[in-house]
Amino acid sequence: MAPQEPLFQWSKSLFELVGFIASFLASGAIGFRFGVLGAALKPGSGLIHDERLLCERAAARAAPLGLAGVLWDAGLFVWRLPQMAARAHVEVLDLLRTDSLVQTRIALLVVAIGGFAIASRKRDYGWMLAAVGVVAGALRGVFAGQWRQIVNPIHMLAGGLWIGTLFMMIAIGFTAVLSSRLQTERRGSLSARMVRGFSPLALGSVATLAAFGLLTAWLHLGAIDRLWTTPYGKTLLVKLGVVTLVLAFGAWNWRRQKPRLGSETAARSLRASAIAELAFAALVLLVTSVLVVMPDAIPGR
Repeated sequence: MAPQEPLFQWSKSLFELVGFIASFLASGAIGFRFGVLGAALKPGSGLIHDERLLCERAAARAAPLGLAGVLWDAGLFVWRLPQMAARAHVEVLDLLRTDSLVQTRIALLVVAIGGFAIASRKRDYGWMLAAVGVVAGALRGVFAGQWRQIVNPIHMLAGGLWIGTLFMMIAIGFTAVLSSRLQTERRGSLSARMVRGFSPLALGSVATLAAFGLLTAWLHLGAIDRLWTTPYGKTLLVKLGVVTLVLAFGAWNWRRQKPRLGSETAARSLRASAIAELAFAALVLLVTSVLVVMPDAIPGR
């Protein structure tokens, strides 16, 4: 008797995890620039000169991380090309010449890479290019009328705009502010301003995650009882449990920590709580990387 095929392979799961990290770096950099720092970098924002310079430097530091994420994603895409060609029963060169979706993907990767590279040199228009490349890249299935194929990319984009942006805000934004030479009250005020910019982005992303997460679950389960009777469904339940912990930390930060902001002490307290939120988010990515390589719960698929 031939050995039974495993439900998933750790090598494939690790590959997916790397892809998630790359996507979150890219979309997180976009969310950080336009959500967290967007209002602060507009003319007439009310910031003093040193505060504006600090925000500009923070954006410039986020751009290379976004660039790394897109380059990482591009490398994974190139690695997948032979498999994509095999599924289409053509050679790789033929796939590149004839598949409009592949061509669109390549074009948007180039736009995103160029945008982040320009933004790294403190050229603000680079951020617009990077945003087009990253966001349109997630929605590329629309260009070919493949509506079902945009469900997972939008789900991932929303996750990146929430958790990826939170990572950028804590690792780059808060670190830059709390280690700066600004007066204590100015550090607290600028930190609070960043959080106020992040909050609506986070709320919108969480709502999108919930909606498209439910749609994704239904597409892979097909019936509610498969949630607890199939390996896919049980793994999904584990993911939902960890997601609940992430949401709980996020709700705590929003309802309890955010109103206290305005002082450096409150900013440091929020940073500690947000780090815990990020730790549980990393577990979500790990479980998701296992989930996406498991067979569907729907029989025959």
